[in-house]
Amino acid sequence: NALGAWLKCGSLAPQRYPLTLAAQAVCAVAQVFILGLPSRIASVWFGPTEVSTACAVAVLGNQLGTAIGFLLPPVLVPNTPNDIDLMAHNISIMFYGTAIVSTLLFFLAGVVFEEKPKYPPSHSQAVLQTKPPEDYSYKQSIINLFRNIPFILLLISYGIMTGAFYSVSTLLNQMIVTHYEGEEVNAGRIGLTLVVAGMVGSIICGLWLDYTKTYKQTTLIVYILSFIGLLVFTFTLDLGYLIVVFVTGGVLGFFMTGYLPLGFEFAVEITYPESEGTSSGLLNASAQIFGIIFTLVQGKLTTDYSPRAGNIFLCAWIFVGIILTALIKSDLRRHNVNSGIMNLDVKAVPVDSPVEPESTTLKIQSAL
Repeated sequence: NALGAWLKCGSLAPQRYPLTLAAQAVCAVAQVFILGLPSRIASVWFGPTEVSTACAVAVLGNQLGTAIGFLLPPVLVPNTPNDIDLMAHNISIMFYGTAIVSTLLFFLAGVVFEEKPKYPPSHSQAVLQTKPPEDYSYKQSIINLFRNIPFILLLISYGIMTGAFYSVSTLLNQMIVTHYEGEEVNAGRIGLTLVVAGMVGSIICGLWLDYTKTYKQTTLIVYILSFIGLLVFTFTLDLGYLIVVFVTGGVLGFFMTGYLPLGFEFAVEITYPESEGTSSGLLNASAQIFGIIFTLVQGKLTTDYSPRAGNIFLCAWIFVGIILTALIKSDLRRHNVNSGIMNLDVKAVPVDSPVEPESTTLKIQSAL
């Protein structure tokens, strides 16, 4: 990410547009890894009663960056079409500022961060850490995940929900300006409202998961409320009252962004002991694929017909996501390991019985 930021600083000239694209591609590759970190860091460093909240806080960090992205660029780079040199100077300030911050974070990550704590924070992590790293196979992990039907259902439903959120965020300005001409500034503020409300939603959903461990029920309820929120947003968008759009947009952002840590954590639960980074990476890939498709189709419908037509298209897909979420079997493997449901029923093998391999969990319990 720091490398891509500095490459952008070297692209500050109209004839260097290919370098700008290359720099953006480097940052995009970095984002694939950054977006998958929340569930991984939460699982490795936090215990069963705080893991979902930790994941939600990390997701909040990503959303905070998005919120800053709504606020700072228009301030740092105001529209000055009559003074191109001033615009170039302002863009250079934004690029160099981003590069300095990215470099600082790079050094902090290298110096301060550790791979894992000295002692595993949960029984599920203790079990995983007994496996030698050379025994891990990324290919086999992918195969196992795609054989996991609940995960496949979650993969599609997560992609639908998050892709719809990406599409709404991308086309929000176009939707607002269609009904409220000349309100570009307020369109940005409504986008900021979506993100800030979503940050609150993420934290509340994380706290709720840690308190109740009702992964499927909470995910399904948030999905349904997101569907209702998008319907209300769709049919109140053209009423002529911007305050209504602010409120409905905030409600929509609260539930759609609040869904993000739910999806990450639910995936970790139903795919344990597979790597959290692999499952969250696949979820992000699904979100990007659906996001691209939804943005293209919704944009076409919005341009050719109306914002309502594009939003109804998304509503139909989110309804499909509700059905898929309802079909997911809630097999909370990580929670069951931490609770002792899956591994404390190990029975001693009689002397005259055939020798059975000693369970990994039994070894852990003996060591602890």
